[in-house]
Amino acid sequence: MSREISREEAWDLLCEWTASESLRRHALAVEAAMRAYASRFEGDEQLWGLTGLVHDLDYDRYPSAGDGHPRYALRELEARGYPPELVRAVASHADYMDVERRTPMERALYAVDELCGFILACAYVRPDGLRGMTPKSVKKKLKQASFAAAVNREDLRRGAEELGVDFDQHLALVIGALAQRQEELLGAEGERAAQTTEP
Repeated sequence: MSREISREEAWDLLCEWTASESLRRHALAVEAAMRAYASRFEGDEQLWGLTGLVHDLDYDRYPSAGDGHPRYALRELEARGYPPELVRAVASHADYMDVERRTPMERALYAVDELCGFILACAYVRPDGLRGMTPKSVKKKLKQASFAAAVNREDLRRGAEELGVDFDQHLALVIGALAQRQEELLGAEGERAAQTTEP
């Protein structure tokens, strides 16, 4: 049976399962993007945000797609009474789980997940981080196959298509959501990168 989950409780659970600071920052970025999309689609900002926050709950401990992430997270979230729509969205964001994405929340999670990682990677090599970043500058980096090479460019575009949002608008919304939390997302690491990398 699901119950009301506070943001503090979800954050504590994430920290219990995730030691990696970079994975915690990724979770915060996806939370921010999900809240922005909840506002756009008139969804429940708390629910969408929590979904983003815990979507990679087990990745630090169990990164294997074969028998790990997100299976352990799904069991943990169900056992703790997290809403079934949140649990299903977490399952659906991994293509290999073969869970069809049906709702705007599920499609939004898939659409913003890898994109948040790519945008943060772009921010680390810019003097101003996320401030002043544009869809055009992100698309320029997308064309560089060697930059953040692990990110599947086709998946990024497919995510926007599934969501029914123009790709440039999608980039702008996610950039804007992350820029509002620049200090929290980049921190000292981002400041160091900005001092030593390209404009």
